[in-house]
Formats: sequence, C-alpha cells, structure tokens
Amino acid sequence: MNTHRLAVRARGITKCFGEIVALDGVDLDVAQGQIHGLVGPNGAGKTTLLGLLLGLAVADTGRLEILGTPVRRALDAPEGVAGFVDGPGLYPWLTARQNLAALASLRGLGGAAARIDEALDEVGLADVADDRAQGFSLGMRQRLGLAAALLTRPRLLVLDEPSNGLDPVGKRLIHSVLSRLANGGAGVVLSSHRMDDVEALCHEVTILVTGRAVFSGPLSKLVSENGALDYRVVASDPPAARRIVADITGIGVVGGHDDGEVIVVSALVPALDELVVRLVHSGIAVRELAPVMSPLEAAFVALTAQQELALDRQTGAGR
Repeated sequence: MNTHRLAVRARGITKCFGEIVALDGVDLDVAQGQIHGLVGPNGAGKTTLLGLLLGLAVADTGRLEILGTPVRRALDAPEGVAGFVDGPGLYPWLTARQNLAALASLRGLGGAAARIDEALDEVGLADVADDRAQGFSLGMRQRLGLAAALLTRPRLLVLDEPSNGLDPVGKRLIHSVLSRLANGGAGVVLSSHRMDDVEALCHEVTILVTGRAVFSGPLSKLVSENGALDYRVVASDPPAARRIVADITGIGVVGGHDDGEVIVVSALVPALDELVVRLVHSGIAVRELAPVMSPLEAAFVALTAQQELALDRQTGAGR
C-alpha cells in the first residue's frame, strides 16, 4: 500500500490506563477513499483506538500518523479529522440547527449557514432542524452527530457505533453518506457491533481482542482464511438434495430434519458452488442459500475464541 495515500498509519501503538493494557502493539493502515471497520468484544480497545485517532489522547508507545502528519501529543490531530466516540456531544436545550451553529462558531467555519443546511439535509434532519435535541431519539442524535462532523468536510471521519439506534431508513441514509464520503476520497474508520453493517460498508476490517489486532485486512482475505461455513439450503426436493450433498467431497449435512425443507450444510465455497451446479442440473430449484452466520461474524467468533484460549494458556503457565 502506498503510504502517502494513507489516512491513518499506526505502528506498535500501546496505551495503558494504570495496570490495564487497552492497546498492545496495534498496527493499523486506513487508506484514503476507503471505509475501515473496527470490531471486537467489549473492552477490546476499540474506543481507545478511536480516541487516539481523534486526538483525544496520545499513545504511550508507537508511531501514529494521521493524514501524513505525525501525532505526538493529545489534542494534536491535524485539520481535516472529525467524528465522535461514546456518542456525539450535543447541547440538549438547543435545536439541531443551533447545535451546529455553535460548533461552526467554535471552529471558525466560514459560510456556516449554508454548511449547516447542507449537513442537516444530508443526514435527513432538515425537517426537524428547529426542534430541540433533547426530544431526539438515539438514532436522531447519532445523525446530528454525523452532521456536526460533516460541517468540516473531513478527510478522515472517525465514528463510534454510527448505526446505534437507527431504523432501517436511517441506516440506509447513513450508509449512503459514508459511502459518498469514501468515494470522494475521505478515509472513514468506524466501530460497530453490527457485523452486517461492517460487511455492507467496509473495504477492510481490523478485529481487536484484548487490545491486540488479531486480524487486519480486506474482508475477502478474512473470508478465504475462515475455512468452512455453515449454510442454510432450501431446495424444491429436499430428499434428492440430501443425496446430492452426500455425493460431494468437502460438504456435509450438519443440521436440519431428515423430513424437513431446510438442510444445513458445512462447506468451503468451491464445494458449495458444485452443490448449486449439481442441484440445478438435476432440475432441483434452489429457493434459499445463505450462511447461518455471516463470514465476518464466524471469523470474529473463531479468532476471539483462539485469542482467549491463548491467553488462558499463558495465564496458566505463569502460575
């Protein structure tokens, strides 16, 4: 990857809070024009890492460059970085428009009125621009926080659980905004517990477990390294479909009743492709074919379990 096109370049980032190691030697590359997802269990270090990217804290050790500029102290994030962690900071007694106007004034933004209208419209809050934020739902507050970040036309956008509290319409709207930003050349880093959001939005993903990056790279690589997955198969002739499954090397039935329509199979993608081809050639319609657990979720569960097992062994050896 060409380093001059990186929105974020982190090497060996460590951050401790007393005896608690929040981040332990984390490397991270986020390309401009791409959306990068951070996933991990609670306490994995996601919020700490996002805070470092926003300049809210500084790493104890390691090197961090944001938009090509080294970050050496807190509140030292370069111009062009925006976002929020632990939810957006809003003034509940002010309206949506007044919240953005206050922020624009603090940042000395020119042409604030036009930017504010544009940002509110982009996140779907134009109709409630003059309503007080205290009456907003969680999803509306999330959207107002995104509008605040958009005021600066960021080159790096950092978001903590941006889909939290959003209904399906609001989620599609936010996805559209983030995709448009990335297509325009901005780097986007977001954390989420929603694996479907990460899979739908992100070009690359980093999985954090107990402060360590156990995987970082393209989703396609993660899927290819994950091994066999379980899939639901619904076919027009379940008994015949089961016979075909039994005849294919590398695929096996792991669930579903013998007399039921749903067959749960475990397979690598090549064996699954062969199954579909043979079903169709046999005149059997495939009515549903879907992973029981998404590839990202399956990889997350497997990597988390592996890391926790390794830590248990280290702890046991140290006793």
